[in-house]
Amino acid sequence: MSAGKYLTFKLGPEDFGIGILKVQEIIGMLAVTRMPRTPAYVRGVVNLRGKVIPVLDLRLKFGMEARPDTDRTCIIVVQLQSGDSVITMGIIVDEVSEVLDVASAQIEPPPSFGSAVDVSFIMGMGKVGNKVVQLLDADRILMRQELEAIGSAESAEAGVHP
Repeated sequence: MSAGKYLTFKLGPEDFGIGILKVQEIIGMLAVTRMPRTPAYVRGVVNLRGKVIPVLDLRLKFGMEARPDTDRTCIIVVQLQSGDSVITMGIIVDEVSEVLDVASAQIEPPPSFGSAVDVSFIMGMGKVGNKVVQLLDADRILMRQELEAIGSAESAEAGVHP
């Protein structure tokens, strides 16, 4: 299990954490341009200082109920490793909480639900104080083919100048 610093955030009542080294920045909501023929959890793309990046609604990716954005909704810009390339993308979360330092002794393996439920993107369960934080493996939030599809959509969109 990976001890270290995690940026924690909320999706509904649940607490999640993502390794701080994967986080490029945290930004407020921007205007998102919808992309045709993408899964529902792909909210679209944003123009981040001249670079077009895909943005995922993490609630929808995790099968949670959609909800309107609030003043606390934000985009965590992360850098994911896909094979030999690095993909920059945004993940929309309900709100960012804090940076936690999680020791190895505070991390347990994710529970097993059998082969019917894919929890491969959860590195572990961090027990911090009286709460449980689901520690995400940023590089596994999306499957390889999803990353490749988003990467090619990002390249196609980057070639279009409005």
